[in-house]
Amino acid sequence: MTETLASVKGVWNEVFPNTLFHYFFLDDQQYRSDIRFGKVIATFSGLAVFIACLGLFGLSAFTIVQRTKEIGIRKVLGASVLQIVHLLSKDFASVVLIASIVAVPIAYFATDQWLSGYAVRISLNVWIFLFPVIIILGIALFTLSFQTIKTALENPSGSLRQE
Repeated sequence: MTETLASVKGVWNEVFPNTLFHYFFLDDQQYRSDIRFGKVIATFSGLAVFIACLGLFGLSAFTIVQRTKEIGIRKVLGASVLQIVHLLSKDFASVVLIASIVAVPIAYFATDQWLSGYAVRISLNVWIFLFPVIIILGIALFTLSFQTIKTALENPSGSLRQE
């Protein structure tokens, strides 16, 4: 690339000796708006994930308050912390998976439409869509883990005495 540019600059200086040699690559100009669009989308996606995690945290706290007696009874009957965490997390995980099942086909068709406008494009394989689903499920379970582990470690006698 460097040799080619030097050669072109030499020819330019022979043909147009008093004119400045200025060049740019078409890729840089053509995809600048896409790069800017990607940064905006990444910023707002991160903000949306943060807000969703706050909502999920609040919803899990509300659900745990409603199921405090059930959790206390299960602990008295011998349920382990892992079983209680599994009990509380499976409902939220199933909702995330159902949402992913709905969103992945929509994302596939939208991405396929968007990429059809490019001369050179990547192939869409399953990992492009499966990896974000796994990350979102992990973020959701991580968000839930604070409330569920705290509740599962509490003494059940306090929750069973409440009316």
